[in-house]
Amino acid sequence: MRFGPLTLTSNLFLSPLAGYTNLPFRLVVREIGGVGLCTTDLVNARSLLEKRAKAFKLIETNAADSPMAVQLFGSVPEEMRDAAQVLEARGAHSIDINMGCPVKKVVKVGGGSAMMTDLDRTCALVRGMVDAVKIPVTAKMRLGWDDNNITAPDLARALEGVGVAAIFVHGRTREQGFGGTVKLAGIRAVVEAVKQIPVIGNGDITTPQAARHMIEGTGCAGVSVGRGAFYDPWIFKRTKHYLESGEVLPEPSFAERVRVLRRHFDLMLEVFGEELGCRMFRKIAPWYAKRFGPASVFNKGIVHVSNRADFESVLAQYLEWRKQFVDEQGDLLPRFQQGPMVASFMQEPGVEVRQAIPVPKGPVEVW
Repeated sequence: MRFGPLTLTSNLFLSPLAGYTNLPFRLVVREIGGVGLCTTDLVNARSLLEKRAKAFKLIETNAADSPMAVQLFGSVPEEMRDAAQVLEARGAHSIDINMGCPVKKVVKVGGGSAMMTDLDRTCALVRGMVDAVKIPVTAKMRLGWDDNNITAPDLARALEGVGVAAIFVHGRTREQGFGGTVKLAGIRAVVEAVKQIPVIGNGDITTPQAARHMIEGTGCAGVSVGRGAFYDPWIFKRTKHYLESGEVLPEPSFAERVRVLRRHFDLMLEVFGEELGCRMFRKIAPWYAKRFGPASVFNKGIVHVSNRADFESVLAQYLEWRKQFVDEQGDLLPRFQQGPMVASFMQEPGVEVRQAIPVPKGPVEVW
């Protein structure tokens, strides 16, 4: 897949998730494999131009975090243009404009989903960014403001005309937030509206089968995964293999899940320091535990960790406690194994996903 001059190794993308898709998680996903492009948390263009430490921390990266896109939000053309130039100078490989965020504090200043309500103004802003940098500029949108205002096809067509390299579209409206069902027909309409640029589908991708179903049902060139990736960081590796071979790889073992949990914890401390890294990890670890089987002891302890010693103690205590639920090989006894996931919006035989993955509260700075 190509975004302008940028060549990607797969058509699978990590979506921005405020407070979660920071450098440690992006590195975890990359090390597991399968992802083609990772995008940062959304960054305020004005904060970037004002050189605020928080903004620069959001775009922190290293050589292993490549290729990397920065998601930018704002509504002032000059600020978005200048911020794009700053990001290009700092080594970003692509810039994604947030036109889909439904959060009120973003929308009320004319950013996020509000950009879908004034096509002429939005296209003028985007043209200024495209003309100001050499790296690809993409746009992330929803289907529209609500069911009575489905503007994504027209907006995608117009943005292609001013030079965006790709469109990411979440198959819900702003009014839906993260509830209701993803509308594959809506994504398909966006695919049909553009001439050449790739359209990437997004929303409720929690299994390799769900990814293929979206691609086949909409004609989109790839899929972008947000909450599904935090629920299952292995989704990119397993989906890439499935799309290429038709074979569904087995779920990672419990030992592998613990290994990656440890790796994620180490990276959090490396990037954010022990105190802040531990505090942030209190919200991350329970996502891993969702796939551990019985995990009440772990979840109760992990929300109090303040240093590495606390983490090791909680994990050791949990591993010992968990032994009562496993057989001699370390596998969960049948009565403690997870049941099948609930069929989601796709309603296709063999396609089973969680019907509703929780929406994380964030960003972590306000916890």
